[in-house]
Amino acid sequence: MNFLAHLFLSDNDEDIMIGNFIADHIKGKEMFNYNKGIQRGILLHRAIDEYTDKHPIVKISKDRLHPRYRHYDGVIIDIFYDYYLAKNWERYSSMPLDIFAQHVYELLENMPNLPTKTQRFSGYMIQYDLLVNYRDLDTIAQVLDGMNRRSKMKSQMHLAIEDLRSHENEFEQDFHTFFDDLQSFAQQKLTEIENTHS
Repeated sequence: MNFLAHLFLSDNDEDIMIGNFIADHIKGKEMFNYNKGIQRGILLHRAIDEYTDKHPIVKISKDRLHPRYRHYDGVIIDIFYDYYLAKNWERYSSMPLDIFAQHVYELLENMPNLPTKTQRFSGYMIQYDLLVNYRDLDTIAQVLDGMNRRSKMKSQMHLAIEDLRSHENEFEQDFHTFFDDLQSFAQQKLTEIENTHS
């Protein structure tokens, strides 16, 4: 899953949100440089990614993209699924998306010792209000174009906006089915992590 979903699945716990957000930039024992709550968020992030990678509905989504994008299909689906979460935010949260996003931005701006890569990305995310603007197809197109450029044009990810527009209903149905399962898993996993890493 991409960053909006990870933040949302953090149960409104600020430490867990931080850990869930920085997890991709934390290697090995670096996790222990942070408090227990942030460590739980890192562990939750990793569990969510593993669950997502193995889920049969996610495989259906990936299979629509695989012939064109090969091993980039999972990255694209992460972006697509954040688009659907942002677009359907009111279905999943009683807190307006712009309020949620502002809380996240303030949390990140006031958090010391974020990994360097996280600092760079969070600055970009805040500048362009990505948590809110992910519900807009033009923003998704820009993100995919940026990802393609970072792959030195090898991924052809900029073309994936065409796939999203062509199969929007199918991808959206996949997302809702999967996300219901993921919410249940994340809540159960968070309880498990809290019980074993208290």
